[in-house]
Amino acid sequence: MSEIGEILLLWDIDGTILSAKGAGPKAFDRATLEHFGYEIPLSTIDWPGATDFAIAYALLEKAGREVTRAEAQVLVDRYLTHLPEMLDATHARPMEGVLELLETFHSLDHVHQALLTGNVRRGSDIKLSYIGVDHFFRFGAFADHSDQRNDLSRHALDLARQHLHPEWSADRIFVIGDTPKDIECGKVIGAHTVAVATGHHSVEILQAHEPTVLFESLANPRDLLDFLAIPFTGDRAKA
Repeated sequence: MSEIGEILLLWDIDGTILSAKGAGPKAFDRATLEHFGYEIPLSTIDWPGATDFAIAYALLEKAGREVTRAEAQVLVDRYLTHLPEMLDATHARPMEGVLELLETFHSLDHVHQALLTGNVRRGSDIKLSYIGVDHFFRFGAFADHSDQRNDLSRHALDLARQHLHPEWSADRIFVIGDTPKDIECGKVIGAHTVAVATGHHSVEILQAHEPTVLFESLANPRDLLDFLAIPFTGDRAKA
């Protein structure tokens, strides 16, 4: 890309920032065992990229229970109680290259970072604080606002206009994520979409959804820095 002014990076968490080897699904599996008396494996639903509440609704429906926000909240709360132990059990860590990118972007006045995630706020805080990166993000659009990811991207644009500038435009936004849902929600608002094949979807599947740019991973931070026209010098980038 050609050099641009101020930009906003909207980061997904699971499979993009965080490598947790199934901590979230394991916590939901434990939650279903407690809530229903038997386990409903998360693998039985289409969960990658879905919001926590969309997952809870799908599990309630699969169990033949009444699908209400109140029931979903109980299930999500149970999931959250098990999340820290599952992060420990799976040795959760930042994806390769991501910590360096977060630190680099944080040092640049013209780059703002925020979250666009299917996690509820509390789940986001648990995950990001666990790997020590929670301080990099100015604000976030979380599943507490809506169970639909496309609604969250619209909410993120509204938040950008509240926190950054009243006329902040979507063409200054880059949505970074590892699922087709991340690509779709970015396109809904007219943002650039940065897909990374570090989650459950292959390069071929992600490419079929036509992101603005696609990387196999962010292990080489220079790939994303070059795309954003941020000069790279050694281990750090400078404006």
